[in-house]
Amino acid sequence: MLNELLDLLRSKGTYRVSELAEELDTTPAMVEQMLEDLERWGYLKRVDASCPGSCKHCPVAGLCAAGSGGRLWSLTEKGRTTERGAETSA
Repeated sequence: MLNELLDLLRSKGTYRVSELAEELDTTPAMVEQMLEDLERWGYLKRVDASCPGSCKHCPVAGLCAAGSGGRLWSLTEKGRTTERGAETSA
């Protein structure tokens, strides 16, 4: 399921945890745990969620977690280049 999660993040890149859970047919809590595992193993990195601008005029305000207190992750080089089926554990 970790490879499926990475595939989703590579394909579209911006998801809410609830959307990922629905796509993977699991719970948001499980997705949160998988995201933390992928971060720990070097496939994702946390992104500073501060935003200096105004959400009112931001084109991605509906997708962004910065204004909602959510956590943001970005794929690392390892996360972008790991092929499906490759080992995703430390």
